[in-house]
Amino acid sequence: MHHSLITMHYLLPINLFFFFLYDYIFLHIYLCPNNPLSQPHITQHSMGTLAGHLVPGSALALLGLWHIFNTVRAYHLKGPNLFRSSFWHPFSKLIYMELFLIVSFSIFSIVMQVLDYPLFSFAFKLNNYEHATMFLHLVIFAGFTLVTEINHKSDMWFEVSGILAASVFGQELFLLHYHSADHVGLEGYYHWLMQLIVFVSLLSAISTTIFPSSFPSSLVLSISVVFQGLWFINMGFLLWVPELVPKGCTLRLGHGGDSDMHGGVICGTHDAGLRARALANLQFSWILAGILIFVGCICSFFPKKVAPRAQSIEYERLNSRIAEIPLSVAGFKQVNYQ
Repeated sequence: MHHSLITMHYLLPINLFFFFLYDYIFLHIYLCPNNPLSQPHITQHSMGTLAGHLVPGSALALLGLWHIFNTVRAYHLKGPNLFRSSFWHPFSKLIYMELFLIVSFSIFSIVMQVLDYPLFSFAFKLNNYEHATMFLHLVIFAGFTLVTEINHKSDMWFEVSGILAASVFGQELFLLHYHSADHVGLEGYYHWLMQLIVFVSLLSAISTTIFPSSFPSSLVLSISVVFQGLWFINMGFLLWVPELVPKGCTLRLGHGGDSDMHGGVICGTHDAGLRARALANLQFSWILAGILIFVGCICSFFPKKVAPRAQSIEYERLNSRIAEIPLSVAGFKQVNYQ
């Protein structure tokens, strides 16, 4: 019960943080008449495929869920005084499997981007190389962390690993914001919301590096990674599956070599565009709510394995008795002196 109260004490400011972030989206940005995102646009350029969103999105979501579980577990096992954040977690007997998977998946993704999957050509496309650069920073982070862990230099390199992890999100945010593909209209709005999530990941990674014993920072980092993955999956379905495109909008296929995979969402009227963006806001809120519900369930599960409260009550009683002994002795001496 004691650990449950401590955990909920940390979860409250985390929920408030995301609540005010979501409130900022609605009141200060989405409803702002001068905001370009509130104006109707037609998608001029399109990017990615359904598979191109689902695969990396699923990988990010699974990685974040793995980190949430291990972060909460470490906090309950070690307690608030001994807890220390980690940018990776060992997997059973295969200790470095997480780092190996990150490096392997990132290198594979870079190759697919350079070869322009599914066309498999060496055509130089800026957006493909921008995506490959994002994965390059993941290789740098996971590769150097893996080498330092194998060489038993993790204590020395924790801060460096934190900086490398922060650089992953920093470069992702930079390349998303200044993307060569002109994301406008509904597609641009989905990508803009994605940038908010990545910005939270960047801040929490920096905070975790500076305050390695901070449970909230580590937990927010894990939550934001899950949020990135699920939002990426959500973008894949809502922007690339014709049956799921919002009412009043249509999916237009591109003129590339694979017309079945490339396209863009176009909303026929201003009201249809506003409705589509409102639906995106609801999806943003619902996905976040689902993640926080999952985190709350995980946190409420672990205290069942903690030592019973009766032991701590007995310990407190023992301390109180010891504290009363000097007072009794002092009173006894005063009686003798009289």
